[in-house]
Amino acid sequence: MITIAYILSSVLFVFGVKEITSPKTSYRGNILAMTAILIAIMITLFDRKIHDFSFIIASSFIGSTISVVTVKKAKLSAVPQMVAFYNGLGGGATVFVAVVEYYHLVTEPQLNIIISIVLGFLVGIVLLTGSLVVYAKLQNFFKSAPAVFETKHSIHLLLFAFCIIFCVVISLSQTSGVYLIGFFVVSSALGVLIVVPIGGANIPVVTSLLISYSGLAAAASGFIVSNNILFLSGTIIGVSGIILTFIKCKAIYRSSIDDALEVTKVNVLGNNKKIGKPRVIAYTPEDAVMMLDDAQSIIIIPGYGLAVAQAQYILHTLENALIEKGAHVRYAIHPLAGRMQKHMNILLAEAKVPHELLFEPDTINDDFQNTDIALVVGANDIINRAAYTVNNSPLYGMPTLNADKARTVIVCKRSLKPGFSGVDNELFYNPKTLMIFGDAKESITEMVKLLNT
Repeated sequence: MITIAYILSSVLFVFGVKEITSPKTSYRGNILAMTAILIAIMITLFDRKIHDFSFIIASSFIGSTISVVTVKKAKLSAVPQMVAFYNGLGGGATVFVAVVEYYHLVTEPQLNIIISIVLGFLVGIVLLTGSLVVYAKLQNFFKSAPAVFETKHSIHLLLFAFCIIFCVVISLSQTSGVYLIGFFVVSSALGVLIVVPIGGANIPVVTSLLISYSGLAAAASGFIVSNNILFLSGTIIGVSGIILTFIKCKAIYRSSIDDALEVTKVNVLGNNKKIGKPRVIAYTPEDAVMMLDDAQSIIIIPGYGLAVAQAQYILHTLENALIEKGAHVRYAIHPLAGRMQKHMNILLAEAKVPHELLFEPDTINDDFQNTDIALVVGANDIINRAAYTVNNSPLYGMPTLNADKARTVIVCKRSLKPGFSGVDNELFYNPKTLMIFGDAKESITEMVKLLNT
């Protein structure tokens, strides 16, 4: 019965992961995957003949309560950092499993198990500290722009060498906890310093790579505690994360993961200087409506600012108002817009925007030159031409939308502050660009009122 239950759990988990790949079936996929894990947990508890469930019930209740409360209070724009945070907690769980099993086996050493323990310890710590740095960047606890230092590779190699030494020493000696403490410090430093230099368009690659690490950590835990379903699910997540990482590399025109994680030596502050640039005039929604009212072709470019302002519903209303006036309205959806994969698609689907109005860059980029207005809502890096013109920019090589080719550009943005990459955008200073500063939801609401009067 136990073997059959594990097989059933494995099959459900595989089908769940498959269903998650499509937005239409992702909800069902999550249900299947969660059901698979629930079956695995219940059958494992039954198999191990646990008599006292008080600690398990208490910890499950506390963890579930914290999760439900935080998710209910979080906005949709905060989902990426929540994913990073909870992903890091998976690494922390692996570390605890490794430490407990290490002291459990220290009196009866088994070399193969000890090796899997120390490797799980290493992956878990790197995952935990790296994910926390990603969370801090997304939460704006410190700057998201790349932190460049010349000796980066040398430091990484030195720390990794120390980690390998600790792995060997701990695997062979199984004696002092001092080695574990040293291993923890060095591994934590490695996890932090791997992610800190990364910024801009490459953060999604880091996130998916860390998700694959979480799978490897789970697989290590499964091997440590001799649990086949945990090993299988971890392996699936690890492989899926690697595949997703390569897909994201392709989306930003990076030839490899190493290329995506490489930080160009660039003086980010130097890119943000406004010396010699014209003074930016702050336009109003009334000015924008005068342009929109006469436009025949409009392409809307949503970005992270749309998620922050939760302006997707009112933007859909503006789109309908423009269509009723006879305008040809479409959306240009960049794959890296927002802070997670398909962020804009999720927001616009939530607002019931027709899917046939959404176009990817390859399909719509050539149409900008024949477009009256490019309406930019909270986007920055995805319309930054520095990706093509500045070869030492963190954005260099990333495909962007050709908003600058439109006859007029209207930008709804809170300020001239650079995007997630930390690189200034020359388009904001272009004479044909109308900058409307303020909350995107309020600005678009005012446009809708003026269009309907």
